[in-house]
Amino acid sequence: MPSNDARTLLKIAVPTAAVGVIAIAVSAAVAGGKGALGAFVGTLVAIVFMGLGLVVLERTAKSLPHLFQMMGLMLYAAQLLLMVIFVALFKDTTLFNPKAFAIALVVATLTWIAAQARAYMKAKILYVDPDSQKGDKPEKTGPKS
Repeated sequence: MPSNDARTLLKIAVPTAAVGVIAIAVSAAVAGGKGALGAFVGTLVAIVFMGLGLVVLERTAKSLPHLFQMMGLMLYAAQLLLMVIFVALFKDTTLFNPKAFAIALVVATLTWIAAQARAYMKAKILYVDPDSQKGDKPEKTGPKS
């Protein structure tokens, strides 16, 4: 992963993990050990799903830039659908508190999305390639008259 992508991932994952730690502490205070475990699993699922999505999105942007917007929209829809499926699968579990799991999953996901939006707004992304022909006139490609 290039250093710029790693920095972006760091700027997104750290706030999400911090919110996850808060969710774990609150869940532990409210629902005990099973609540803390549920919040941990919810935060972990959100970070893994959203992190994999970010890696896929970054690779798509580099290799197929014309598909970037469509891929981003499809990716977010797929991630949210998978998270709804995870909540539905674990709603009756006795391994951990399912409410703490669901709340931590939603809060971590929303934090990830907000941190990702902030990271991209703060990024210095060039809209033109500065290395392209400096000051040269483009060649005519149309028919000669």
